[in-house]
Amino acid sequence: MFLRSIPMIKALLMTVLLFVGTLTAQASDAGESDQTFDVSSTIMHHVLDAHEWHIITTTNDDGSEHHVSIPLPIILWTDNGLALFSSSAFHTPNHVAEVNGNYFKIEHEHIYYADASGAVRVDAEGKNLGPLDFSITKNVASLMLAAIILLLLFTSAASAYKKQDNTAPKGMQNVMEALVVYIKDEVARPILGEHKYKTYLPYILTVFFFIWINNLLGLIPTGANASGNIAFTLTLAVFTMLITNFSGNRHYWGHIFAMPGVPLWLLPIVTLVEIIGILTKPFALMIRLFANITAGHTIILSLVCLIFLFKQWLIGVPVTLFLIPMTFLELFVAALQAYVFTLLSTLFISQAVAEDHH
Repeated sequence: MFLRSIPMIKALLMTVLLFVGTLTAQASDAGESDQTFDVSSTIMHHVLDAHEWHIITTTNDDGSEHHVSIPLPIILWTDNGLALFSSSAFHTPNHVAEVNGNYFKIEHEHIYYADASGAVRVDAEGKNLGPLDFSITKNVASLMLAAIILLLLFTSAASAYKKQDNTAPKGMQNVMEALVVYIKDEVARPILGEHKYKTYLPYILTVFFFIWINNLLGLIPTGANASGNIAFTLTLAVFTMLITNFSGNRHYWGHIFAMPGVPLWLLPIVTLVEIIGILTKPFALMIRLFANITAGHTIILSLVCLIFLFKQWLIGVPVTLFLIPMTFLELFVAALQAYVFTLLSTLFISQAVAEDHH
């Protein structure tokens, strides 16, 4: 068993080393392009969303920077209707894109109306004016990629089941089956019960695998930090809240609006607390996933930045060696946070569908 796992261990170690090396190279480019290395901007560049998929930045012989990136679609609803163009249109000296006679400027990943000179239009109160932005950003593209990966994994596993003739699953099919069986038998069935777990199992499995794949994609060099985007975690938390409350039975709503055994004068206060609890549960789901993933990325990037702040090999060598176990820890956290979100979602749903046993 151990000998069979050696190739997987080697591949995992090479992935970690590649991840650390890429972060170091990108931080090195940022450090060489300016005499003062800006730690906060370097970290924010990797953590926040973007309108293009940045790969790496190189410095030419004349000191100018060359950005290697994948352009993404820009979709804007403007005063003149819909505007569609590529993010590469912003690759101008003043970051102004001209589309059908209209000018748009991108500043800190926000798109505003502008003129040909690059001056941003403002309203009467001095606030920048901008169109409605429905662009396919880096995080959105990563979410689409995660969905495609999940479809490929599950369709390939399903087709393998149809082809096999009473043989044990192999390869990725074996991995997928083990994870699905674990979530079903250790999370959904014991928490929701034998008669109700099948109803919610598709959502529970989807949430687990979708979060886990996105967490892993965030650890790939130049990957997007989708799980570290609060809009992403908010959407998943809202889904759990809606499923929980729409599935709530009479017993569930009775405990919210007419708590048994509570004096009548105290009932309004208890009801208010229960209603607040309906909102705090998804809020906790949202913050927990967002904070843990963002914190992990920030810690690793902060360690990388130490190398270019001190510019000493006495600092660089131990920091690099420490980054390797930290990255392995992030791989564990990626699976752990997906499991925690799934487990808590299942618990919240079980509270809504549980029968009154009194």
